[in-house]
Amino acid sequence: MCLSRAATGFAIVMSFSFALATHALAQAAPPQLPSAEATDPVKLGWMVGSPPPPDRIIRFADGSMYRFPQLRWSFSNIRHLMPTSNVSRGVGGISQLARAERDDIDGITFTPMGRTEPMTWLASLSANFTDGIVVMHRGRIVYERYLGALKPEGQHIAMSVTKSFFGTIAAILVAEGKLDPNATVAVYVPELKDTAFGDATIRQVLDMTTGIQYSENYADPKAEVFDHIRAGNMLPRPPGYTGPNTFYEFLLTLKKEGEHGQGFTYKTVNTDALGWIIRRVTGKSIGQNLSDQIWSKLGAEQDAYFTIDLVGNEFAGGGLNAGLRDFARFGEMIRNGGMFNGSQIVPKAVIDDIRKGASKDDFAKAGYKLLPGWSYRNMWWVTHNEHGAFMARGVHGQAIYIDPTAEMVIARFGSHPIPSNAANDPVSLPAYHALAKHLIANPR
Repeated sequence: MCLSRAATGFAIVMSFSFALATHALAQAAPPQLPSAEATDPVKLGWMVGSPPPPDRIIRFADGSMYRFPQLRWSFSNIRHLMPTSNVSRGVGGISQLARAERDDIDGITFTPMGRTEPMTWLASLSANFTDGIVVMHRGRIVYERYLGALKPEGQHIAMSVTKSFFGTIAAILVAEGKLDPNATVAVYVPELKDTAFGDATIRQVLDMTTGIQYSENYADPKAEVFDHIRAGNMLPRPPGYTGPNTFYEFLLTLKKEGEHGQGFTYKTVNTDALGWIIRRVTGKSIGQNLSDQIWSKLGAEQDAYFTIDLVGNEFAGGGLNAGLRDFARFGEMIRNGGMFNGSQIVPKAVIDDIRKGASKDDFAKAGYKLLPGWSYRNMWWVTHNEHGAFMARGVHGQAIYIDPTAEMVIARFGSHPIPSNAANDPVSLPAYHALAKHLIANPR
């Protein structure tokens, strides 16, 4: 099986970009997808053998790591395929997670968006190509499952869930007075003065209300998102490539389009710019910032790691890889107002600001028909539903879903063949809410 260069680029960019035309996808007939069972990466034997058979080898260089069903293996094994840098958990003890596992969750029923037939929670896992999921209720693990190539001791790419970590870290710097949300980007990174980011404020970057000439139209091989990912060494480069060689070099090429502050537009380059700002303010890499500010304080079980460009810049927009239970720890810390493992890791005011959300009108301009009434704040997605739920989201089904009313946190990794969350939201979001209501009605 082979792909043309354009098709390979299409597959790769879809793995790291989020803003697919969700309204078009939602209105189309549901695509006929291969089943999770038929594409189980363990059963298919990817990368097994000494060496593996030629038709079971997965590579970065030929784009096969991003093809389906190969990506069901590669998402749990990124470090085998690409250069990475470590995020240390520190040398402290592991924070133990209490367990009170329940046997009444698989049978919970709900009705997916746009359908009339109910579905069970158990069926939803396969429907959304779940690789692993942990549910915490009142600080205890009540449900934990691993499927496909992911194991409890393994790590999985988080895609754009990564953004919420750095939105949180930037908000911490704001709370500490080290970062002025009303200052322009050029104040902190003068190199960006003459780019689209030069006169954008930190707040506009955090809430993605910047006006930037940057397309994430996957059907257009000339869209800037291809250049972005290629510059960051996330996409194989063609012979004779002469474009930007790093994420930051790519940022220097961006031009303004329209005015900042006119509405929410999801563009991954905002998070890479934010990562540069965080580095400049702290004097540390974004990986070291994550370790110092959050990971080493959580009592994480495992180190995390980042995909990096050719000079070692971490991909702030979607390159974090981590263990599932450590994601649950992070979500539980956020649910508890920043308190976890005996310390206040994130100021409560930061969490309160995230939960409050931002302008629903600004968010509506982006056209997410499946997310009515939502907003986007500090790189978190805020539902504004009756439970006050909010979440971190990444393509192919990565999620940290926090429901304060239900005292519930869900951490999920997935490898859905369709990158956009518009493909799994019709099942995932009703499933999450049904579980929350079940836990409220049936406490233990």
